Amino acid sequence: MVNAAATTDLKQALGEEARRLGFVACGVAAAGEDPLRALRLEQWLAAGSHGQMEWMEARAHHRRSPKGLWPEARSVIALGMSYAPAGDPLALAGERSRGWISAYAKGVDYHDTVKKALKHLARWLVAEAAQRGLGEAGVKVFVDTAPVMEKPLGEAAGLGWQGKHTNMVSRQHGSWLFLGAIYTTLEFEPDAPGQDRCGSCDACQRACPTGAFPAPYRLDARRCISYLTIEHKGPVAEELRPALGNLIYGCDLCLAACPWNKFADAAAANRAFLPRAELAAPRLADLLRLDDAGFRKLFSGSPIKRIGRDRFVRNCLYAAGNSGDAGLLAQVEALANDPDPAVADAARWAAARLG
Repeated sequence: MVNAAATTDLKQALGEEARRLGFVACGVAAAGEDPLRALRLEQWLAAGSHGQMEWMEARAHHRRSPKGLWPEARSVIALGMSYAPAGDPLALAGERSRGWISAYAKGVDYHDTVKKALKHLARWLVAEAAQRGLGEAGVKVFVDTAPVMEKPLGEAAGLGWQGKHTNMVSRQHGSWLFLGAIYTTLEFEPDAPGQDRCGSCDACQRACPTGAFPAPYRLDARRCISYLTIEHKGPVAEELRPALGNLIYGCDLCLAACPWNKFADAAAANRAFLPRAELAAPRLADLLRLDDAGFRKLFSGSPIKRIGRDRFVRNCLYAAGNSGDAGLLAQVEALANDPDPAVADAARWAAARLG
C-alpha cells in the first residue's frame, strides 16, 4: 500500500529541490490520457499544420499520453526554467543590418542545461523515494527531443496555461520558460491545472506578421517564423520572405507581445542563458561570410548549430534582402552560385531586392 503521507512529504521536498537546481516552476500531473488533448493533436496533424515536422505524425501515438510512451508511468513532474531577457526582446526589430536571434538561442543550448538539472533531480527523487520507504522509483527525463507534449502537460500540472499563441504562459514568469518533464512510476497527488487567463486579449495574434494563427489557440507551423527559420528545409515561400524582416533564427514576436511578461523577473533567469556577446546583435555582413567551419566554430554549444550552415545563411540572405542595405549587395551576389540550392535561390532573391 502506498504511504500517502510519505508521498506528500516527498512531493513537497521535490519542489524545494527543483528550485535549488534552478527551476522556477514545478508541478505534477497524472500520466493518463486526456481525450481532449489527444483530439486536438489529431486535428492539428490532420490539417497538416505541422509542415515538414514528420516526426510529430510518426510518433503521434506516443504523444497522446505519457502512458503511450511509457506504460509504467504514473505521474508527470512538469518543470520550467526561466530565460526571461533582461532587455527589450524586440530591441533589434528595426536594426535591419543586424541579424535578430530569438532570446532563447543567444546563450548556451537549453537542452544541455535543462537536461542536466533534470537528471540531477531524477537521481535525487530515486534516492529519496527509497529512503522514505516508497520502493524503487522508475524515472525518465525529457527535454524537447522526445514525443512528449510538454506544454499541455505543463498546463495540466499547474505551471500556467497555453495561451492564444499556443505557448506556455505563467502568471509569475510570462512566456519565458523552458519546459522539461520527468515521468515516474511514483504516484503523486496531481496539482490543480492552470487556468486560462488570456481573456479578450489578442496581442499575440496581432503581433504575427505572417498570419500563423488561423484562430486563437491554433498555430499553423507552415507560416510560423520560428518554424520557417529553424525546421523548414529548402526555400521559404516568396510571399512570406518580406515578413521575416531581420529574424534569422526563431521569433519572439508573439511571446514578447504577451502582457503577462510584465511580471517576469529577469533576475530569476538561469545565467547560462545570458546572451553571448557575439550573438547579441550580429552584423549580417559578418554572418554572410560564414562557411561550414566558421559556422560550427561560431555556434559551438548553441542550439543554432543544429540547423547547419546552409539553412542559417539562407535565413541571413532573406534578412539581407529585407535590409535595404546596398552595402551588402556584393556579399549577397557572391552567394548566388552557392552549392546549396536554397542558399543560391535566397541570394538571387536578396540581390534583386537590393539591386
